[in-house]
Amino acid sequence: MIKSSAAMAGATLSSRLLGMVREIIYARFMGDGWVAGAFQVAFTIPNLFRRLLGEGALTAAFIPIFKEKEKSHGEIEMWRAANAVISGLIVAACVVIAVVMIGVTIALNVHEFPARADLMLRLLRFMFPYMLLVCLAAAFMGMLNARGHFFIPAMGATMLNVVMIASVLWLAPRMGTVLHEQIFALAIGVLVAGVAQAAFQLPSLRREGFRYKWVSPWRNETVQRVVKQMIPGMIGVAAFQINVTIIQGLGLWLDTPQQPLIAPFNYAVRLMELPQGLFGISLATFLLPTLAGLAAEKKFDDFRATLRHGLSTLLFLNLIASVLLVVLAEPIVRLLFQYGKFGEDATARTAFALMCLAPGLIAFSTANILARAFFALGDTHTPMKVSAVCLLLNLLFTFALVGVLRQGGLGIANTLSSAINVVLLLFALRKKLKTLDMQSVRQTLLPLVVAGTLGTFVAWQALRLWEKSLGHDTLALKVGAVFVPAVGAGLVYWIAASLFRIPAATEISGLILARFGKK
Repeated sequence: MIKSSAAMAGATLSSRLLGMVREIIYARFMGDGWVAGAFQVAFTIPNLFRRLLGEGALTAAFIPIFKEKEKSHGEIEMWRAANAVISGLIVAACVVIAVVMIGVTIALNVHEFPARADLMLRLLRFMFPYMLLVCLAAAFMGMLNARGHFFIPAMGATMLNVVMIASVLWLAPRMGTVLHEQIFALAIGVLVAGVAQAAFQLPSLRREGFRYKWVSPWRNETVQRVVKQMIPGMIGVAAFQINVTIIQGLGLWLDTPQQPLIAPFNYAVRLMELPQGLFGISLATFLLPTLAGLAAEKKFDDFRATLRHGLSTLLFLNLIASVLLVVLAEPIVRLLFQYGKFGEDATARTAFALMCLAPGLIAFSTANILARAFFALGDTHTPMKVSAVCLLLNLLFTFALVGVLRQGGLGIANTLSSAINVVLLLFALRKKLKTLDMQSVRQTLLPLVVAGTLGTFVAWQALRLWEKSLGHDTLALKVGAVFVPAVGAGLVYWIAASLFRIPAATEISGLILARFGKK
């Protein structure tokens, strides 16, 4: 599990680091004002389909069926089923795109919106066809994952980031002289990136034997099963992304030039998604086909053990990541974003949002894994029901907190609703499996809390001493203010976890030492 997840995490790291470079360039290019907020809300809507499909519902619904076809009917029927699903995706996506684009066009023509809402709608109309491209990329990713390929699909997201970076650096200066004109270069970049993301995976699929042929999706048994599983799964597997999208839409009306709300929260989400993608998404992507195979073979003891092992590893890795994001929020934001139009006030706003959002990192990632455990068992309705309750709670928390805490209120609302999501999913899964046998996980909680507390103290003290003695006036000092406390805290956390004999710490250490030993 760790080796396969590490391979995907390596590809995800490349993608997320490029994504961070993209966000740095975005921050320098457009700051955190109303134009940035309009673009980020417009991009969030088609990008939600990437999160739902590429990292969630489509793969969660499709992989178990794809694996079942391979084992029960052979590869010819397996590829035929894949072609039927892809054909259905193309038809459905084209219909949705047409409806949305026509609806937005009518709205823009019959009503005069405020400047930021008008810009958001025009950008959305431009970018929404990305939905079709990301549907195809998600289907290709699911097929490759089911065939045992994790690295190439994860690397596909790098294409998105490379193209988006180029759109800012090369295309934007050619699109006009003011920001609200240049921003359309990023919209063009989104469409080009979607093409690149899907095309990047085709050579690997061809080597596996895939050839696309139109297969009528109407009344196709595989398509019907995928749709039946996917629709509730969209809510169940991506509660966090749906939360972010809804909150950003509401926040658009609360955004002001003096107190930006959307852009600071969005930058905080991007920072939090780096460790979430590395650990949470990588583990969840590996666990889905593995758990689905165990469930199909009725090996429920192995199912519980694999799930238990995945959750233990996730807790160990994400706890220190969450600690560092909270303690080092301001120096991290300052190092990455405080250039060009992104000033000290923007740094303070984004750091506050990150400090409120990062404590929920473990809950966001755990909910992803638990939802996939349900999907592996063929149950997409339970995660949907739980997520629907938590979405409602998130809205209530948001309305209660956003007026006072602004972007911090958005972060706290997401953190609280995600924690409740995990509790409800665990309760429902234990009821479904009769028992989860989580005793070994519970035994590691206290040692992990002690190790995390030590790491927190080291990071806080190291940052305080660095700022007092050296400050952060130069780039080198900004780098040191982040990495010296982070490395010190990480080492103390790892040593403490190893002394407590926490399994994830000893297993990962053993793998690293074995790799160096071979070299």
